Parts: sequence; C-alpha cells; structure tokens
Amino acid sequence: MKHLSLLVAASATLAATLATAPASAQGRWDYRPGDYRLVGAGVGLLVPELRRSPRGQAFVMRNFDFNRDGRVQPREAEAANEAFLRVAGPNRARYAWPAADRVTVIEETRVVPGGPGRWDRRAMHDYGFRQTPRGATLTLQEDVLFATDSDRLRPGAIEKLRPLAGYLRDNPGVRVAIDGFTDSRGTDAHNQDLSERRAASVRAAFDQMGVTRARFSVVGHGERDPVASNATAAGMRQNRRVEVTLLGRRASEFARY
Repeated sequence: MKHLSLLVAASATLAATLATAPASAQGRWDYRPGDYRLVGAGVGLLVPELRRSPRGQAFVMRNFDFNRDGRVQPREAEAANEAFLRVAGPNRARYAWPAADRVTVIEETRVVPGGPGRWDRRAMHDYGFRQTPRGATLTLQEDVLFATDSDRLRPGAIEKLRPLAGYLRDNPGVRVAIDGFTDSRGTDAHNQDLSERRAASVRAAFDQMGVTRARFSVVGHGERDPVASNATAAGMRQNRRVEVTLLGRRASEFARY
C-alpha cells in the first residue's frame, strides 16, 4: 500500500485542507483510488459518503486509524463521521472530493472524539425533548428504529441516534435511562421480552458509537404505561416506542440552538 505524506493543517480547530501528495520519481501520485479498503467493527457506523467512496475510504484510513492497525474501530468511525460532516456541511452527498490523486487531510493532533462543545445543538433541539420528573426525555417510535416485532435496528436508526451519541460523548457526566414499550398485541411475556430487547439494542448502538454502556439503565415495560389507546392502529403505533431520558437534565437546555 502506498502512503500519503501528511500535510498538517495550520488551523487549531477541526478544519480541513486539500493535501496534494508529492509526486514520486516516476511522476505519479502516492495516492491512488483503491489503495485503502475498510475493515473492522466500525465500518458499518460510517456515513455512506465515507464508506462507499474510494476517496472517503482514504479519508477515513489516512486520518482516523489512530492506532495504525489497518482496521476501523467504532470510536475511529465516529471521529471520521464528525470531521467529515464538519468539512462537507449540510450537502454532504454533494461534497466535492478533490481529484483522484489527492485526499482531504485533517490535522491529526486536533481530531479527538467528543471534544468539548462539539455536539450538534440543532439536532438536539430537533429531537423535541420534553420535561419529565426524571429529566429531559425524547420518544423514538418503533417505525423509526425497528421493523415490526423485531429488535434489530433499521439502517437509518444509527443516523437518528448519532447526534445524541455526540452529545453524550461530549458530556460524560450525563447518565441515561432507556425504556422500551410495546402495544397490547401478543402475550404479556412476549411484549415484555421484546421491549427489553429493543431497549438493549438502543444501548448497544450507543456503545458502538463510543458512549460507555455503564452510563445507561435499561428497562423494558412491555405493554404497560401506554400513551394512547390500543383500540386503534394509530394508538398502538404511539405505544410502540423507546424513550431516552437524560437524567437530571432540563428539556429547556435544548430549546434553542
């Protein structure tokens, strides 16, 4: 594998620069598409623009393979996502990668997962937290997270949870309660088990995104504590949910961005 020469960005913040690798004696660039491939437990956490693009793959491995083991770990993937989203902006699907013989390089000494003040305030606002006796609570409906009667997270569920994971990495003192609920269809035992497994799946997703699992309490409530009538399809849909509570926090903290 050919390696790029690192161009250290001058900025002390998480800024990007387009770095041109020096030409070799044979007159070709050190970086070529296909030089890097992604393997490791964190690959599935990468945003598609990084995971599916040769230059995105180079961006990940050149900048975020912190331990230089040739594998993408979950924390490395989250750091890569965070940096790319800052570089690419809101239209990340249209990000203009440099030419095939160049790669976007981030200053290595400045890329730290969960650095102070870097959580996405607008995304946290958009969750729509409400105040409850235990803290700031958000509700995630089943159809956002899971297929019917399944505890396996949908592909888009990680994207939905990613801003909250960023906030939790940036605020390590915040503890979290995850509560799973079902509608009244099925047996009590089945619903209890499903609610527990779904809550555990959400915690596992945060764990993969670098949030210490010891910070979470996870409880399944089955069909207990409905928020709507189970006599209608719309009511049952509302009852199939996972609630995430930031214990001791005020919902008003996220009212503005």
